[in-house]
Amino acid sequence: MAAKEFQVAIELGSSKITGIAGKKSMDGSIQVLAVVREDATSCIRKGVVYNIDKTSACLTSIIKKLKTLLKSEISQVYVGVGGQSIRSIRNVIVKNLPEDTIISQDMINELMDNNRSMSYPDLEILDAATQEYKVGTQYQIEPVGIQCTKLEGNFLNILYRKSFYRNLNKCFENANISIAEMYLAPIALAHSVLTEAEKRSGCMLVDLGADTTTVSVYYKNILRQLAVIPLGGNNITKDITSLQIDDNDAEELKIKYASAIAENNDADPNSTIQIDKDRTIDRQSFIDIVEARVSEIVQNAWCQVPSEYNDKLLGGIVLTGGGSNMKDIKKAFTAATNITKVRIANNVTFNVTSTDNDVNAKNGTMNTILGLLAKGDMNCAGQTLVKPDLFGGADSTEPTITTEPPRRRTEDGRGRVISPQELEEIERKRRIAETKPEPQVTHEPEEDTNSKKKGGFFSRYMEKIKEFGTKIISEETDDEGRR
Repeated sequence: MAAKEFQVAIELGSSKITGIAGKKSMDGSIQVLAVVREDATSCIRKGVVYNIDKTSACLTSIIKKLKTLLKSEISQVYVGVGGQSIRSIRNVIVKNLPEDTIISQDMINELMDNNRSMSYPDLEILDAATQEYKVGTQYQIEPVGIQCTKLEGNFLNILYRKSFYRNLNKCFENANISIAEMYLAPIALAHSVLTEAEKRSGCMLVDLGADTTTVSVYYKNILRQLAVIPLGGNNITKDITSLQIDDNDAEELKIKYASAIAENNDADPNSTIQIDKDRTIDRQSFIDIVEARVSEIVQNAWCQVPSEYNDKLLGGIVLTGGGSNMKDIKKAFTAATNITKVRIANNVTFNVTSTDNDVNAKNGTMNTILGLLAKGDMNCAGQTLVKPDLFGGADSTEPTITTEPPRRRTEDGRGRVISPQELEEIERKRRIAETKPEPQVTHEPEEDTNSKKKGGFFSRYMEKIKEFGTKIISEETDDEGRR
């Protein structure tokens, strides 16, 4: 049976484009209805579109597959924006006020508007996270109602390169896909894997992807820093290929043998790793290559944390993404940061039911797309697709599903929503009327009632003829009687 109400989200990742459709329940849980994927290695690099035509073709294929699985048209989709181009910049807006001025909400809105109107060369403001407001010498989260002469707003502007943003929109236009809303993928991910306690007490979220590593820092429930590092799991794979191993074998060796920090007993100088029946490589060389690259990624991620928050991350470090499945990755972060509280977020914080193997694997690779799906709240369903006509050979569709029932007029002139029972009764009567034969109607000549009522010429003329005929008959009868 075709789904008639669902949300659709699309994530443009470093190695693949993923489309997902699901239905949300009142308790916040999600039932995943369909998941499809397309390889994006030939059109997306480090989360950024560089081949518009190939990306448009991938998006078209994603939507086509989803429509087939859902047996429904898709009217709009939610899109996650991420990748190397994203960066965050702090900005301060100051407003001097007359003496004894009490801060109002309009003043706060004016500061936010002024911040949004900031211009950055070649960069677009995707979002702005309010940090806090400085009222006099004190910092406040909610300054409305406080009296002061100087108001200072501190913001974290999240920027994206304009050319990349235009390319992304162009891809969806070429694929004829309507965008319901664009969300920052790192923020959607944070909302889906972090707990309120972690965001409140301070934490560092690290998404270890294929081509990029995204770092988000939260403190007092506020996003304090967002950065994307152009390093990921694929860099480890490429380093392993330096041992004269092709990409596929290098990826398999990484998954099977790689460790973020090698144990002492792994450093046997005579130990080797079998590549195939003819070749082996030195285990110590393999370990050194992997450790060096992992250390670089971890150190760069830690450098993204502002120095004033280094000792305030009481919520610890949260790791997610495909790279979080590497052996001893938690130890690597503890060694670099001296933070012992490290958690791997293999799954989102809300309940998800699905038949898809990747969703049920709960290995962190689907957390971002599930977070995007959870943020959507508008129905993305369009027309319902039905099976092709056996004689016509073309797909037919049912009437478009609307979110508001049809209305009709009542005697008092007000619109009233037709109930499902009434619609069913109307349809039943229509079917009965169509099956009944039409009655044969005989048309009789109509009398001119208006002429009779008004005493028209024709009526008076007929009365005269009738009187004349009666008079003639009466005179003939009298003549016969005299004879």
